[in-house]
Amino acid sequence: MKKAFRHFISDEQEQLILDAIGRAEKNTSGEIRVHLQRNKPGDVLMNAVETFEALGMHRTALRNAILFYIDIDRKEFAVIGDKGIHEKVGPEFWIRLTERLKEAFSRGDYAGGLIRAIEEAGRRLKEHFPYRPDDVNELPDDISYG
Repeated sequence: MKKAFRHFISDEQEQLILDAIGRAEKNTSGEIRVHLQRNKPGDVLMNAVETFEALGMHRTALRNAILFYIDIDRKEFAVIGDKGIHEKVGPEFWIRLTERLKEAFSRGDYAGGLIRAIEEAGRRLKEHFPYRPDDVNELPDDISYG
């Protein structure tokens, strides 16, 4: 992990987040990524959309990728999903997920909040995009940093 992000999550917490992504993706053809950002100007949602595209998340076969984008300095975040998953879960899912993250983050529970949100996203991806024998991991299961 980059040193500039250690005040947000520790190395151990980073591994727990990566483990949560791995567990979630074992049950679905969907993809989950986490991106931690430092003080990027502009609208957080637009920054998340740009990052989603820069990471190639819009290129999954079933358009079922989810990005957790967090600007740690600005204390802002966005959770976005591609067309395939959004059509299945609707706006209520994203609202509930962001409310739970906001609550956890307000308590300083960054890693725990992310892990629980990843688990919830994984359950919904599994429901609508279950793992198939011919499934391939289309995106890296790491945390990206900006």
